Amino acid sequence: MSIKVTNKNKRFVLNTKNTTYAFEVFKGHYLIHNYYGRTKQRFQGVKPRSLSFGAYEAQYGKRYSPDAHSMEISFYGSGDFRDTSLRICGKDGTGVTDFRYKSFRIFEGRHKIDGLPCARPDADSETLEIHLRDKLSGCDLYLYYTVFPESDVISRHMVIENNGKHTVRIDRCRPIELCLERGDLDMITLWGAWNNESNYQRVPLHHGVQSVGSRRGASSHQYNPFMAICEHSATEEKGEAYGFNFVYSGSFQNSVELDGKNRTKVQMGLCPDDFAYTLEVGERFESPEAVMTYSPSGLGQMTRNFHNFVRKNIMPAVSHKPHPVVLNTWEACYFNIDEQKLLQFAKKGAEMGFDMLVMDDGWFGERHNDKAGLGDWYENREKFPNGLAAFVREVKKQGIQFGIWVEPEMVNPNSELYRAHPDWALHVAGREPLLSRNQLVLDMSRDDVIEYLMNIFDKTFDGVDLDYFKWDMNRHLSNVGSALLPPERQGEVSFRHIKGVYRLLDWFTKRFPNAVIETCSGGGGRYDLGMMQYGIQIWTSDNTNPYRRTMIQSGAITAYPALTMSCHVSNPKEDMRSLDYRYKVALEGMLGYELNILEMSDEINAEISRQIAEYRTLEHVMREGDFFRLAAPEKETYSAYYYATPDRSELLLTLVEKKDCKAGTSKPLKLKAAKQDAVYTDVFSGERYTGKELASGLTLSLTGEADSAKLLYLKENQ
Repeated sequence: MSIKVTNKNKRFVLNTKNTTYAFEVFKGHYLIHNYYGRTKQRFQGVKPRSLSFGAYEAQYGKRYSPDAHSMEISFYGSGDFRDTSLRICGKDGTGVTDFRYKSFRIFEGRHKIDGLPCARPDADSETLEIHLRDKLSGCDLYLYYTVFPESDVISRHMVIENNGKHTVRIDRCRPIELCLERGDLDMITLWGAWNNESNYQRVPLHHGVQSVGSRRGASSHQYNPFMAICEHSATEEKGEAYGFNFVYSGSFQNSVELDGKNRTKVQMGLCPDDFAYTLEVGERFESPEAVMTYSPSGLGQMTRNFHNFVRKNIMPAVSHKPHPVVLNTWEACYFNIDEQKLLQFAKKGAEMGFDMLVMDDGWFGERHNDKAGLGDWYENREKFPNGLAAFVREVKKQGIQFGIWVEPEMVNPNSELYRAHPDWALHVAGREPLLSRNQLVLDMSRDDVIEYLMNIFDKTFDGVDLDYFKWDMNRHLSNVGSALLPPERQGEVSFRHIKGVYRLLDWFTKRFPNAVIETCSGGGGRYDLGMMQYGIQIWTSDNTNPYRRTMIQSGAITAYPALTMSCHVSNPKEDMRSLDYRYKVALEGMLGYELNILEMSDEINAEISRQIAEYRTLEHVMREGDFFRLAAPEKETYSAYYYATPDRSELLLTLVEKKDCKAGTSKPLKLKAAKQDAVYTDVFSGERYTGKELASGLTLSLTGEADSAKLLYLKENQ
């Protein structure tokens, strides 16, 4: 069993393969955190302690105050003056919240969250449910801890039921809270902007609250939901590291507070600036899920824990099959598409070995630029005179699969949909709506909006043999208001909106079971675990410049495995050396192309064909292999990393030089995952290496020249 109850039902111990998490019930009332770290069997109980100005209940004495202890969950206004996880405003209007322990139960599997994505349990997963009650408000709180033993991951979420006599409002909800009795730690986050996502940032904690988050109604390009805490001295291979992530695609807030006693409190949950949820008597609220992992052996193991978890428990089963190598039309055609042009792309693409042609924006309604047509999801008969179904049949006769671009969540004011239903867009009565990319956001919290989208896509794609959807989302949420909700419930719109997006995504997966989805939000604007439950991969960034992509991909892969990362090759200068470099950079994830093959030279197209054929022999190593970072581009003038198959019979080593790289040699690149007693051969050069040689380190030459990268594909001799 992964969950045990000890100390006369007062301590709960959760064990994964290599870690232990423990907390206890104090005085039959409070939940106090004991421990999170490497596997352990004995724990110290709660030691009475006091702080000057600490608030306490007379029955427990001044030697106990929530502010002085490591709380498992803390409540606003009830003695913990640090940042708190839950605030519920009841009839008295104060927001003071005080839940007390009632009972527990342990069960196999997990509690599925209503309307939200959540991790699939392992065969040996167990869940601990803790029941607490706030006597004054009459609300019941259920805390859920689900254990994923093999990945060393624990997930947490909460359910709140209003079983009282009056309406209440949830003002703050953070499903993860972790208190550590130390402050000598660094905080790792991923920051950025459109076209510049997932920049790696590591800074020492300072006293006070430090936080990252999003108020944009999406997880955002600016800050990713992933966060880690580690020892100052932690490296890829040494030191303690704690990783956290949020299975949610909307606004969020991650915070870390270092208090005056050098204690660290980590929290993760919904952004309180655009969240307030009213519960009438008898109603319940289920929070999104947050996940955490611990590594005693460095940041690299934390990364691999999350990679294994995301592949096994988050991504859909179809993502474990070979991903298609796509030819996307956007950079080749933009909006200027028509049937004959795309049939030429299909014919040439099939000859070159592409798996799929993806038709991007411009195929529907009066969509000739980005100023009109969004929301009018019917085929443009001028561009496709025989209809979409007939066109796709002709594409497939060329021997290639077909995918299509959609942006269901958006509407142009210049569209039939908006003219008929202006109230279907998010808006605040009396305020001028704010445009972004000439578009507004549909109110996905409304059932009639979701039903319209289901009906129009069902009709438009009926009989169309689609293999792939590229699902885009090209602006964030402003003027967040819904015409259907009363004033006191407008704080729910952003959360309900995301649930509507998930509902539509879920419908797409069921209505078109033979088509896979790649999600996108202007690149990496929703690169999160919520989206990953529905698609086989995510368009990581609109930026295909290989020097920037090296940095973007290096940050993203800290938390997310290669099979989530869509990496396209473009070649604006039609340069052979650049093409090779861009291809090798793209091999950090799943390969695709965005270029005009009809205008490329025969030499360039022949090389692309060779790359595609080669990639098919390598793809499984990135898709299912373990990732090991050897040289981080944030620190070095080059990037070096390798993937190892689970049985360690294949290793794929990549070294990518940055623009400021100087000629010379790399530091020893130690491939410690190699089998010590094995002999490996590099498929590309024919060179042979023993496992011991690889583990002790390869020193590779650096050219110092532009567009330079090396690739070694090492296979164990049989």
